[in-house]
Amino acid sequence: MALANRRLTQAERTEISDMKMLDATVDLIVAKGPSATSLKEVGLKAGYSRGLASQRFGSKDNLMAFVLRNIGDVWLQQLKSATVGKTGIEAIHRALDEHYRFCLEAPKRVRAFYTLWFESVNAGTELEAIIEKIHRRRHQDVARWIMAEFKETDINSDRTDIISSHFCASIIGIVYYWLTKPEDQEHTKKLHDNLKNTMTLLLQER
Repeated sequence: MALANRRLTQAERTEISDMKMLDATVDLIVAKGPSATSLKEVGLKAGYSRGLASQRFGSKDNLMAFVLRNIGDVWLQQLKSATVGKTGIEAIHRALDEHYRFCLEAPKRVRAFYTLWFESVNAGTELEAIIEKIHRRRHQDVARWIMAEFKETDINSDRTDIISSHFCASIIGIVYYWLTKPEDQEHTKKLHDNLKNTMTLLLQER
């Protein structure tokens, strides 16, 4: 039987419906915000029954966690590809270029991701734990890139931690600006470039 004519497996159908509901959730978050997005609307917008999202995810928090994990995993793969074999300043610059490119190429997903990021702070839900894990991973990646380039005699762990924290805090600031002025791509690009320059100076001041 030709591949195009074969019947999809249950796993394949589930994956397709999950991706449709992911896209529907992203669209609704961007248009209305997370609090105004309902499981019923997600199912209907995805082209299914109003009860499918509830059946699949059980709760809205679980659906939002699915969105965070999925977009976060895609970003992680892009980041790995962009920084493979790179260390220090070069890896940090590549990461910043990739982050800006991700904002340009998948603006709805990035906007939904960071909207959930900001709104989940102190929420006391699984979302907060996911965000904390992503933030910790970002910090660890920067620290690893720095320590892979510079010997401990050149830069100690305390300074590495400070620089990594500065990077993470600055990215969040840049994202907040982009969320408020998504049309100002030129300035968002300048903010990424300025952070590249700042990180270079911080590492040169060892």
